[in-house]
Amino acid sequence: MTRSRLFQPVEVGGLALANRIVIAPMCQYSAAEGRMTDWHLIHLGTLALSGAGLLTIEATAVLPEGRITYGDVGLWDDGTEAALRRVLDGVRAWSDIPVGIQLSHAGRKASCEVPWKGGRQIAPDAVDGWRTVAPSAVAFTPETHAPLALDRAGMRQVREAFAASAKRAARLGLDLVQVHAAHDYLLHQFLSPLSNLRDDDYGGSLENRMRFPLEVFDAVRQSIPDKPVSVRVSGTDWVDGGWTIDQTVAFAQRLKERGCDAVHVSSAGLSPLQEIPVSPSYQVPLARAVRQQVDLPVVAVGLITDFDQAEGIVATGDADMVALARTILYDPRWPWHAAAHLGARVKAPDQYLRCQPARYRDLFAV
Repeated sequence: MTRSRLFQPVEVGGLALANRIVIAPMCQYSAAEGRMTDWHLIHLGTLALSGAGLLTIEATAVLPEGRITYGDVGLWDDGTEAALRRVLDGVRAWSDIPVGIQLSHAGRKASCEVPWKGGRQIAPDAVDGWRTVAPSAVAFTPETHAPLALDRAGMRQVREAFAASAKRAARLGLDLVQVHAAHDYLLHQFLSPLSNLRDDDYGGSLENRMRFPLEVFDAVRQSIPDKPVSVRVSGTDWVDGGWTIDQTVAFAQRLKERGCDAVHVSSAGLSPLQEIPVSPSYQVPLARAVRQQVDLPVVAVGLITDFDQAEGIVATGDADMVALARTILYDPRWPWHAAAHLGARVKAPDQYLRCQPARYRDLFAV
């Protein structure tokens, strides 16, 4: 057997992962009043048998108004917790894959239609719509509704909601909690000078713009001291005058000092003016910059589809792990196929062992 780096174990905050393939959070927009449905059992159950090292549950709202759409999953009350527990119990009955959850608040990008119905923002007074909030009363586009600028009481509510949802996640036995601070959702909106125009202690300088996201992280970290906590960040807004990779490095360093266990580096999403040089691995240099300057495990994501491409990212040290999203929706057995290609081994459920190809006699020898 070859010594594929992609299939070497890795540890994140004491959580042992069998390999370095992470299934990224992927919204399904199929919840009912924030409660998971049978779709989530099918979706997560399929991915739980993929052979990946970690499965991450989709962006999960900490408050009803923090949902991107009316179909988003939530974890803000006993009902949403019970629905998630039902799905999680179904997954765990047949898979021992570590499962994490991404906690989120969509801020000004909330109150939207589901993507397959156009994804437009729904007016606050329309059915399935509500008034959004943000650090400043700045709309995402001229066609979307301006949010309400959060006051200190509103910020306190959000901060406490993140902590409360993290406690619920711990009660559910989830293995890792990720705080979403990317893609023009609320915490990213505080970070970027394009969306944060505040003139108080939470706006202006980099130190001020980082203040609220760091407070939220602290609240989550303190609420679950024994669980790994990671943060998803946007490495750049891809817009002049916006959030940059240098600021991301500074933010990651501050997160490390506060006990963050890993950083997942994505990018963009904050402005329709963004100019993204989309190509395979286009976000990997952002992950590399953080990895080289901050002593934290780093996850790279973004158009990672090829087996050798993924192997190269971790083998060169550009990142410690790679995250797959659309790639693994298209091919839920991607980790199996990568292991076969790279001469490595991967775990498969007992019920599927007989499908091992004759030419890969040791593929499932885990």
